[in-house]
Amino acid sequence: MKQFVFALALGATSLASAAASAAEQLSLNEISAYLNSFATAKADFTQVNDDGSLSTGTLYLRRPGKVRFEYADNAGLVLAEAGTVAIMDPKSNQPPETYPLSRTPLSIILARNVNLAQANMVVGHGFDGVSTVVRAQDPKAPEHGSIEMMFTDNPVQLRKWVIHGGSGEETTVILGEMQTGLSFPSSLFSISRPKRDR
Repeated sequence: MKQFVFALALGATSLASAAASAAEQLSLNEISAYLNSFATAKADFTQVNDDGSLSTGTLYLRRPGKVRFEYADNAGLVLAEAGTVAIMDPKSNQPPETYPLSRTPLSIILARNVNLAQANMVVGHGFDGVSTVVRAQDPKAPEHGSIEMMFTDNPVQLRKWVIHGGSGEETTVILGEMQTGLSFPSSLFSISRPKRDR
């Protein structure tokens, strides 16, 4: 069950092939506008856990506040809805582990309105020659850790994030090509009905 916690961090695809000389650093307003431009998204992902192990699966997102990490080979589910995260391990007879969504830095990009320019949210903003990297935290609860996001431009796209948990753990999620503007049934994110059929 430990690996599933890392997806939201309690507490591989290539990047754009454009030459570095053609890329430019994105502003916080541009990144916020991009994140606010879609309400739904789907992408395959590869997750690098804190212990170095790898997990793969499919991510479904519906803002505000809903996300589903569906791990390959029926390895498990992580769901978020109505301010609650549930970690479901099919190998366990125990009920799902739950905790508030506000305890994970991923809540920042699941907000109804993403505003990275608000005071004390962004603690790092840089450019590596190809990608813009932004590190953000909940200014009201920095003890819950931070999320480091990597974006490419032309067009703007979220490619990767690293969750830095409040206890020092790190988890990386590398995204495949993201599809946006899709329609998902509410049941896809239902903690009480976590079926895999879509």
